[in-house]
Amino acid sequence: MNPVDAPKTRASLTPAARLDTVLGRFTMYRLILLVLATLAAYSILLNALGWLTFGIPQMLVHLLLCLGLTYASNRALAAVFRVRPHSESSLITGLLLYFLFWPTFVDLEMWGVALACVLASASKYALAWRGRHIFNPAAAGAFVTGLTGLNIATWWAATPAMLWLLVPGVLVVLYRTRKFLMAAAFTVVATAIVFVELLQAGMTPGMGLWQPLAQRPLLFFVGFMLTEPLTLPPRRWQQLVFAAVVGVLFAVPYNFGFVANSPELALLVGNLLAFLVGQRGGLRLRFTGTRALTPTTTEFAFEPSRRVRFVPGQYMELDLPHAKSDGKGRRRVFSLTSAPDSGTVKFGVRTAEPLSAAKKVLLALEPGDQVTATSVGGDFVLPRDPSTPVLLIAAGIGITPYLAHLASGATQERDTVLLLLARNAEEIGYAEELRTSGARILARLADGSEPPSFITNAGTASPDGSPASSVRLDGASLKALVPDIGEREVYVSGSPASVASLRRAARKAGARRVHVDSFAGY
Repeated sequence: MNPVDAPKTRASLTPAARLDTVLGRFTMYRLILLVLATLAAYSILLNALGWLTFGIPQMLVHLLLCLGLTYASNRALAAVFRVRPHSESSLITGLLLYFLFWPTFVDLEMWGVALACVLASASKYALAWRGRHIFNPAAAGAFVTGLTGLNIATWWAATPAMLWLLVPGVLVVLYRTRKFLMAAAFTVVATAIVFVELLQAGMTPGMGLWQPLAQRPLLFFVGFMLTEPLTLPPRRWQQLVFAAVVGVLFAVPYNFGFVANSPELALLVGNLLAFLVGQRGGLRLRFTGTRALTPTTTEFAFEPSRRVRFVPGQYMELDLPHAKSDGKGRRRVFSLTSAPDSGTVKFGVRTAEPLSAAKKVLLALEPGDQVTATSVGGDFVLPRDPSTPVLLIAAGIGITPYLAHLASGATQERDTVLLLLARNAEEIGYAEELRTSGARILARLADGSEPPSFITNAGTASPDGSPASSVRLDGASLKALVPDIGEREVYVSGSPASVASLRRAARKAGARRVHVDSFAGY
């Protein structure tokens, strides 16, 4: 939680902020693993109740086969390629294959499942570029296995009995990953195509909607396959195009000899297109040192093994292996604070106690140590038109996404107001960067202290003149601080609770477009 959120009680949080707090305890990988594991347990329960008819022994053996082989083959291949295995990723792949292939004791089909598991693991290493896999592993393993004739993916998770937990699970994942718009693009395109096809076949409109959503793997596909992060393009508009293209390939029937339409083939084609437009592959970062920004925040600097292509405001995902897991996995997302052309990669991180396992890894780095960056992405970027005025609101460590804008000189050319919310003046980091940014900077400090001389004190900017420590920043006080807020594009960054509160305040103050970037904790 950021310093500015400390006075808030749990009861004062909105339902969305509470959900963000709960989900923020898990990385996306850990969350998907837990959701899929829950669905697997639920499927076995359904079978025991007679709603599925595979046979419990077949399901248990199938589950153990998928998990065991993907885990073991991933560790073996990691040893061969001399890289650290990502166990959570292998277990997720195993669970996906559990739902893709029919549980059976038929020898030939079991060999097919085994082959799919090994191929899925192998695709992460053999079908990779600079350490980043190009194709969704589960889809790749299932597709190649289908070509051999040993087994064909049936996607049996697409059954009405599974919907009771499948739908909530998909919604939780999409909420956590903020991929609702992308999921909607795919769902609308794919459902519309199937709906028209079924109407032409004589089906009623109601059944024409029910069939693609409940009896085809559309929902499972969009929740757990389409949104796989390492195979997505980096920008939102690219992701929407990606989702629409995959939706067409998913729904339109075709057959070219031995290749016919299937969910896995649709995803693989989309993965290839995404790879061609994205940051192609992971890279190594050599640690060069740190500097203290405030008593509770630290900047970490790295030298990349090659040039990093990114836009100011985007983030980078780091792979930070640690022996003792804290429930959030080993991959963490950090906002890039350096300019795109600087030749260095920097991150500002809150390092106050209690420290997460990932932060302990960062603080233990010695100059020359290396970490792996797995992806770059995000859409928290300024408007292309430099004449568009902006208001940037930073709560606590939420200042970090704006630093790349400041470092690149973008705020020198644009009418920019930067509003900082912090506990006290000592918690204002990046003082020199702020001083030379060209932005008009305001600071609202909870303890009423004075900010540096180049920053306007906004601590008593509430309508009744009361200090910031006793008045939350609401629509009226924000309007008083920035009277022309309705003419500006507004950006809000901070913890989920502070972002939700500030977004409401901006809307009430007259803001027409509000972009948000919330830090769930790492």
